[in-house]
Amino acid sequence: MGTAITPKRSGASAAVGAQRLGYIDWLRGLACLGMFEVHAYDAWLGGAARHGKVFFWSQFSGTLPAPLFVFLSGVACALVTDRMRRKGSAERAIAAKMIRRGFEIFALGLLFRVQEFALAWPAAPWTDLARVDVLNLIGLSIVAMGVINWIARTRVASTALGAAAALGVAMATPPLYTTWSPNWLPWYLESYINGVHTFGMPQPWLFPMFPWSAFAFAGLAVGMVLFADWPSKNPAKAVAMLGAGGVVLFCLARALDRNSVRLYASYDYWHTSPNFFLARVAILLMLVLAGFAYCQWGPGRIKFSPLRQMGQTSLLVYWVHIEFVYGKFSILPKSAESVPMATLGLAIIFAAMLLLSIARTRTKGRAAEVWARVRRRAGHLLGAGDVVPEG
Repeated sequence: MGTAITPKRSGASAAVGAQRLGYIDWLRGLACLGMFEVHAYDAWLGGAARHGKVFFWSQFSGTLPAPLFVFLSGVACALVTDRMRRKGSAERAIAAKMIRRGFEIFALGLLFRVQEFALAWPAAPWTDLARVDVLNLIGLSIVAMGVINWIARTRVASTALGAAAALGVAMATPPLYTTWSPNWLPWYLESYINGVHTFGMPQPWLFPMFPWSAFAFAGLAVGMVLFADWPSKNPAKAVAMLGAGGVVLFCLARALDRNSVRLYASYDYWHTSPNFFLARVAILLMLVLAGFAYCQWGPGRIKFSPLRQMGQTSLLVYWVHIEFVYGKFSILPKSAESVPMATLGLAIIFAAMLLLSIARTRTKGRAAEVWARVRRRAGHLLGAGDVVPEG
């Protein structure tokens, strides 16, 4: 969520690069907005509103933000790999950097669960500490993508392995949820495979590696294509081709779903079907085209874009907003509000997270300067003036 993707260039090329890749930040910001929506209505709507059309469509649209986040983590990994390969970095160094970053995000996911448990104590069960959430998934997926790129060593091989891994994970998901379920493992390990948690059967609200890591691998393959030489010089044509490929892929997914041939003993389209995975990847490809068009030719060209801004700090706003929606510090009573009140709460959350994002980007890399300013201000307030030392 928080991997920066804007290339570091100088002069005019920096502005061009930022403009061309700003749509990826915008897409991440769009995923943030979708995440706020589904969480806000799920947490706050109550009574008859919880059975109305607004709640239904908010939950239905909620099937896209998480795949988009995971998909874009794969795109970001492709960009990091491409940068380092162009600089002549050794494959081992590239893999080490990605694997290290993956474990860092995984550790943050564990820390997030500890925070949630502590803030909800004593109501939260200790098993929540081992819940498989989206940060855990993204971290382990980045580790796996680091291994893929170390094995691949070339752009073509990385693209092929990423696509093969995505398809393989999607195809293996149905039996891992049913006939091949690894129930011989402890529940906290099995949960990383199929999301059983403590319930003895897969839960749709968790983020196990199957099928969710497939979106990251698909993003890696797409990113490797996007950042190749010809697409980098012809981004509009390249993204248009991806969008058209998304339309074709969506039609293929629907045709396969209607086919009478069934490969699996149990077919669950909305949770484990590879056809649903293909349909969602198709929609993600079309969203890439929409995001590019919006940022290149539409209102996204303006200097300041709230979604693009939030996309630059998506990990932070994800972390913080959870507490003000689902947590102890929820700004509205849970499961008790009408649609207008929940919508007002959604607007407040969006505005607050946007301000937090702006504050984060303006202070990034300036920790020492900000700390020195705080110390000076504290000195003045305490009557010490400039006597307070800087260091």
